[in-house]
Amino acid sequence: MSKYMALLILSGIFPFLLSFYPPLKFWRNFKALLFSLVLIVIIFGGWDIFAAWRRHWYFDPAGVSGTYIVNLPVEEWLFFIVVPFCCIFTWEALKYIRERIK
Repeated sequence: MSKYMALLILSGIFPFLLSFYPPLKFWRNFKALLFSLVLIVIIFGGWDIFAAWRRHWYFDPAGVSGTYIVNLPVEEWLFFIVVPFCCIFTWEALKYIRERIK
């Protein structure tokens, strides 16, 4: 397992597991979540493909698995799913907490 993949798993495992907490009802807006994540993957994935093609940045082979999709390591594609998911989950969890303490 690459260092990048390990970091993604560590970053996403707790928000993912907590997203199933029934009172939070995080998954009630699954279509909106999916739409948001797909949009992020398209916009920022395209940006990353272009930047890697232009050699504005690169991915250290020692830090990634070596599996590439459209010139980006699979970990980079997963980054565009895991990190926004964590952000959206945190936002929804904070809204839930704010409503509970009112």
